[in-house]
Amino acid sequence: MCGRFALTATPDQTAALFGLAELEDFPARYNIAPTQPVLMTLAGPPRMPGSNLPDRQAMLVRWGLIPAWVKDTREFPLLFNARSEGAVEKASFKAAMRHRRALVPASGFYEWRQAGDKGAGGKKGQPYWIRPKHGRLVAFAGLVETYAEPGGSEMDTGAILTVHANADIAHIHDRMPVVIAREDFDRWLDCRTQEPRHVADLLRPVQPDFFEAIPVSDLVNKVANTGPEVQERGVIGPEPERVRRQKPGADESQMTLF
Repeated sequence: MCGRFALTATPDQTAALFGLAELEDFPARYNIAPTQPVLMTLAGPPRMPGSNLPDRQAMLVRWGLIPAWVKDTREFPLLFNARSEGAVEKASFKAAMRHRRALVPASGFYEWRQAGDKGAGGKKGQPYWIRPKHGRLVAFAGLVETYAEPGGSEMDTGAILTVHANADIAHIHDRMPVVIAREDFDRWLDCRTQEPRHVADLLRPVQPDFFEAIPVSDLVNKVANTGPEVQERGVIGPEPERVRRQKPGADESQMTLF
């Protein structure tokens, strides 16, 4: 899945890759969690002839998408991930898939190898820092939805699309974020001429050997730990027995944190 990620590149590096105007300064973030603000890139407004405006725009959104039709957010699940295989049909995501596709700058993400039955007293599992082998920024496929709160104010919210894991990640978790290649940025962001069916081919696992998985300590488990120490190499525990658990009546289309 993608329940934590990091963005440690500088604003200049981020702006250069995503074709953005100069970004305001922001610190390296080593442990980004749901409900926190995240940087996303969307297509900019149509350019007028001779305009110097950038083709893309950056915005901060709350990580956890809230569809426009939700009446009470207290009774709505936290949608920080969206399964790409059915997003265009899901009521929660279909409007964003058609009108507000985005790119999420990231230096990598964290995943937890399951450690058996947590309900029987097991631990959360071995965490891994999963980063591109080339060491540079990547773009996760994202969705943005603007939610109008009852008081009249608006809140931009978003989710990260996921896909079944490739062979490099599957031994840790069965899902991974969708990675959009740089040459596909324009097509993914173009919601004016590219319908969801036109970009469906981009919703696939990244090629093998793109990522490397580094075991880290359980410091990353706590949102309060935000320094680079969360990415320091840790000790790999024994391979656990994989146990699949699902609460009675649970809907597999809704994401859990890990």
